[in-house]
Amino acid sequence: MKGFDPTFADLPDYIIKITKEIWEDRGISTLNDYYAADIVVRSPSGVVVGNQGVIAATMATLAEFPDRQLLGEDVIWSGDEESGFLSSHRIYSTATHAGDGVYGAASGAQLRYRIIADCAAKDNQIFDEWLIRDQGAIVRQLGIDPKRYAADLIEAEGGYEACVRPFTPAIDRQGGYTGTGNDGEPGHRYAATLNAIMAADFAAIERDYDRACQLELPGGVTGHGWSDADEFWLGLRSSFPDATFTIHHQIGRNDDGSAPRAAIRWSLDGTHSGWGAFGAPTGAPVHVMGLSHAEYGPWGLRREFVIFDETAVWKQILLATG
Repeated sequence: MKGFDPTFADLPDYIIKITKEIWEDRGISTLNDYYAADIVVRSPSGVVVGNQGVIAATMATLAEFPDRQLLGEDVIWSGDEESGFLSSHRIYSTATHAGDGVYGAASGAQLRYRIIADCAAKDNQIFDEWLIRDQGAIVRQLGIDPKRYAADLIEAEGGYEACVRPFTPAIDRQGGYTGTGNDGEPGHRYAATLNAIMAADFAAIERDYDRACQLELPGGVTGHGWSDADEFWLGLRSSFPDATFTIHHQIGRNDDGSAPRAAIRWSLDGTHSGWGAFGAPTGAPVHVMGLSHAEYGPWGLRREFVIFDETAVWKQILLATG
């Protein structure tokens, strides 16, 4: 790859190796090289600008979870050497809550959760990023309800006036990546399914999903089959029935040795005006940042991975309703 260290065979090799080097090999200082000085990192909890903020957050996380491993399940990518690559990297993380930190006093709890990071890379450096951790899975394994965690976080950050606002498009920053993905068929296929579901065509699940599909969903939930897919997507959509669904980035790939697969970054913008996964409607304005991966088999969508941060949604609801 032009502009990249020759030790990296391709983009997935680069992403997987530097992730291990930074986190597990304790090469945190390499973030000064691998991350642009003015990188913009968006997560549902807010926006961080600059690699120094990323370094500080990395050290804090490792102090709380010193044995954390980041197991790269897949890298679904697009782009080229000239305009830059976009890597959608799905990670299965294992960690022990062995230190005090943002999740409270050390509990010794053994955690298992997923992350998807969309990273724009060029010339051996990541310069723009969208990152979602399954915070619902983390806090539940620590014995904390996601809504309660959001309320406690508001208080810990200084209350309504002082607390950090969750990410919304209004606070976004331009980080340099303007691509929208590629034209791969699996990406179009998955986008059509999500657009149908968000238009309340839930019959799309039986049309497009394998009847024996495996689902990895927010909160660390694993589901199987059409009924679990229907319950999840209906619960989300019915909570925000007036929300606008937008696909921001779409990748489809057919690689040797892999199932056809897709990566989509999406959002919902609207109000918490319906009954569903987030309880009684409150009318709160909400932005849901979502990342999804899909794999296809001979009978349709075979495996789906969906991540959004339930605690960030609850934080928006609580801030709007007091």
